[in-house]
Amino acid sequence: MARNKEGLVLVLDVGPSMHAMLPEVEKVCSMLVQKKLIYNKYDEVGVVAFGTADTKNDLTVEVGGYENVKVLRDIKVVDGNLVEALQQLPRGSVHGDFLDAIVVGMDMVIKKYGPTNKGKKRLCLITDAITPTKDPFEGTKEDQVKTVALQMNTYGMKMECIIIRAKQECNVKKEIIEENDFLLSIFSSKSSKVYVESATSLLGALRTRNISPVTIYRGDFELSSKMKIKVWVYKKTSEEKFPTLKKYSDKAPPTDKFATHEIKVDYEYKSIEDPNRVVPPEQRIKGYRYGPQVVPISSAELDAVKFKPEKGVKLLGFTDASNIMRHYYMRDVNIFIAEPGNTKAIQAVSALARAMKEMNKVAIVRCVWRQGLTNVVVGVLTSNVSEKDNVPDSFYFNVLPFAEDVREFQFPSFSNLPLSMQPNEQQQEAADKLVQMLDLAPIGKEEALQPYLTPNPVLERYYRSLELKSRDPEAAIPPLDDTLRNITEPDAELICQNRTVIEEFRRCFELKENPKLKKSSRRVLREKPSGSNEEREDIGTVGQAMDAIEYASKVKVEKIGDSNPVQDFEAMISRRDGPQWVSKAIQNMKDKIFDLVENSFEGDTYQKALECLVALRKGCILEQEPKQFNDFLRHLNKFCLEKDLESFSEYLASHEMMLISKTEAPESDIPENEVRLFIVKQEPKAEPGS
Repeated sequence: MARNKEGLVLVLDVGPSMHAMLPEVEKVCSMLVQKKLIYNKYDEVGVVAFGTADTKNDLTVEVGGYENVKVLRDIKVVDGNLVEALQQLPRGSVHGDFLDAIVVGMDMVIKKYGPTNKGKKRLCLITDAITPTKDPFEGTKEDQVKTVALQMNTYGMKMECIIIRAKQECNVKKEIIEENDFLLSIFSSKSSKVYVESATSLLGALRTRNISPVTIYRGDFELSSKMKIKVWVYKKTSEEKFPTLKKYSDKAPPTDKFATHEIKVDYEYKSIEDPNRVVPPEQRIKGYRYGPQVVPISSAELDAVKFKPEKGVKLLGFTDASNIMRHYYMRDVNIFIAEPGNTKAIQAVSALARAMKEMNKVAIVRCVWRQGLTNVVVGVLTSNVSEKDNVPDSFYFNVLPFAEDVREFQFPSFSNLPLSMQPNEQQQEAADKLVQMLDLAPIGKEEALQPYLTPNPVLERYYRSLELKSRDPEAAIPPLDDTLRNITEPDAELICQNRTVIEEFRRCFELKENPKLKKSSRRVLREKPSGSNEEREDIGTVGQAMDAIEYASKVKVEKIGDSNPVQDFEAMISRRDGPQWVSKAIQNMKDKIFDLVENSFEGDTYQKALECLVALRKGCILEQEPKQFNDFLRHLNKFCLEKDLESFSEYLASHEMMLISKTEAPESDIPENEVRLFIVKQEPKAEPGS
């Protein structure tokens, strides 16, 4: 058996109690083989069915017994015929014995592979385990199962037990179920046992290949210079990605049996001065952009400036668990365990984990997984105290972000919005009921769509469509399967049962159609001065629409210019690539308004200054900076009086330019009843000689 092959025997219960679930079993098993055909085409699969009226297996001929167990297919390389066979499983008429079927499947594996290639041989049992098993000729059932489990361990086999427990009939005896569960649990040292209740969980329980965990770190966990614990680190979770698809060429002759049909890409580098001359590798050097220039850096220079930390895991300190938010976690989750067989390390990890849990603390650690690795990660260790006596305590590890990884989102908090825009008690209660209704893990019920038993619907849909296209390139994409629809769409029964909750939520909130704007982009209307009359036409340009997002996407404004100061301000204040742009945009706009007012000739720039002031007022409201605008407006008024620019103060007063009130922005300290008392007015000039 080759190193990269897997030998799998499917042991399927086709007895009367399984007839209702057999269509789903057929679908899941055939899909398993379809995936192997595409990505593991050298794997070998055999099929054993038990509960059939007839008997067909080698053990019946050799030693007798093992009735109602039929080998549907010997262990062979996967092919299309196996897919068709699994899609048409027989319907048995008797209750089969799953222990007999396991022994038949194990015998097939031993005869095919012998003791070689341990860990690449697997049995997969799918049954409801609700019918009794036969008593052995000698000893007890428990002794029989222990003997089988020992034999599986000797030959390096693993077994998966998928037990279907949907709504059972009333005449099913509880004692039989408990006995069968106990017998299957004896295999637990070399098997995994999963209970499923639906077609969705069955789809997620049967896996193409069980991946053995590989350590990413073995070494010391350094608590101090004098105290170190030997630990191993594994990946606990990882992102399931689309398989890598290679380019395929049909240029190879059909008669060439050894053609790989792979496409190899080769690159040539040519000189700019002489495009016909190919530059050899020894004459090439990497270049890195620095502004408009390209700075050449040799591999020796690059290697000299690289940060080369030493391999190791070091404790930086402890902090309260409440200080590390769940949304800080990055990448996949790892698990820290003590070095297997090291009693002192196991005790030290257990003591530390239990003390951290008791004190509600987490540990911050610095990790370099391999020697020569330039990537240093800082993460958090969370206690994982085991509830089983034979499983030692451990830690979960999550990567934490550096300052450069943290994204600052410059948007106001909902709690800071005016009271008129916040939900009332009735609306809040309706929203709470809607969320509780859609809870996947309600109190007193089993969690729906459990992560371990829920497959990725996008990948499953992709596999099915790809298999269909492989047989018929012109085939249309099939409709969404019912099993996948249960994952991707709301539960129709749940929605029907809670219709009143949905209707109550709908009554509490007014729904309005969002009008489509040009170019499908959000338009930001420049706000007219608060209190202005609708009939006033002298600042009509202020009310015109401007596509701020489209403007910002074309050019990243870093300074407010003279031609379009309002557009520049809106584009600049909407930038989210740094926290400094809001304050910089506000300060730039203040300076621009001062320049326009001070350099005005007989009021020729007053209109433009007013537009800028209106934009500044709106921006300060949206960014929760009302104090900056209010202080600026007071200062501007004082500036006009000192520089004999009372005409601009009168101009603002005529357009009712006011301070930002507490109603418009909760951060403001100006009450609504006082805001109109500060409409900018011209103070009377002092008479000469008075």
